[in-house]
Amino acid sequence: MPKMRVVQIPQAKGSFEIVEREIPEPGPGTVRIKVQACGICHSDMLVKQGLMPGIQYPRVPGHEVVGVVDAVGAGVANMAPGQLVGVGWHGGQCGYCDPCRRGDFFACPNAGVTGLTRDGGYAEYMIAKASAVARVPAGLSAVEAAPLMCAGVTTFNALRNSGAGPGDLVAILGVGGLGHLGVQFAAKMGFNTVAIARGKDKEASARELGARHYIDSQASDPAAELQKLGGATVILATVTNGDAMSATQGGLAVRGTFIVVGAAESMTISPLFLLMGSRAIKGWYSGTSMDSQDGLDFSLLTGVRSMNEVYPMERVAEAYERMESGKARHRVVLAIAS
Repeated sequence: MPKMRVVQIPQAKGSFEIVEREIPEPGPGTVRIKVQACGICHSDMLVKQGLMPGIQYPRVPGHEVVGVVDAVGAGVANMAPGQLVGVGWHGGQCGYCDPCRRGDFFACPNAGVTGLTRDGGYAEYMIAKASAVARVPAGLSAVEAAPLMCAGVTTFNALRNSGAGPGDLVAILGVGGLGHLGVQFAAKMGFNTVAIARGKDKEASARELGARHYIDSQASDPAAELQKLGGATVILATVTNGDAMSATQGGLAVRGTFIVVGAAESMTISPLFLLMGSRAIKGWYSGTSMDSQDGLDFSLLTGVRSMNEVYPMERVAEAYERMESGKARHRVVLAIAS
């Protein structure tokens, strides 16, 4: 049987291993993808550290996957070999559960998570449900598209569903892996975009990405600075620091919405501030395959691009450490094949 190389984690808190496995055959309703690139996301630590219950090891992580359809299983009518496609966090909806019947595919309990409940893209080949697969438009390379399958769709989808309109003041808290894409999407959507980050040194980059205003949260109170600008219709929190989120919420305008996409453990909320201004705080799930496809198309149309550091599969441990350090500018991508 033909073999492939995969990067697996043997057990919770285990080290990465590059091993050979048999190339799997696609079953009904699935496709096999020859992986070209896979982003390394902060959420991969859930597999590395065993932080989600029920993970079966060994597990191949990776949910920012782009590659070419190599084979299709029975019943797949919308995919063909040779197509460049992507797979994100959403593992593909079943279509028959109550959330699916209501159109809430993101909430499908049978969807699973790419790279967590099923093997992901740190591999030369992977199997995915056809309903999890997004088409990648011509004009985006695999390395360019890979981070858009998670970091991209998360920020794009949250902003386009935020209720903000052209000209509204929209703040992006953090300009790192998610935030540098969030700033670009916000600017391209026509929002009056504010970037909030720690340190004056990030201002030039934030403005190049499209921010009209920059707030250094080390030098001033971000909530007060947002109120000086009239208050934010939307604050998109891409950081994983609850204190930073708590310090920024007071910058919301009346009827403003604070949207959380960064996985902080906790944050402080003022019920009175919410009540007196009819303000809201909500979380946002990344998106389905069609949301990813829309995000990819929008990125190609408007020039939104992820800033990536690229590593070969053989240097996966180094690449993961680079992501975990927070020093990468701004995403880390494994180049699996050309």
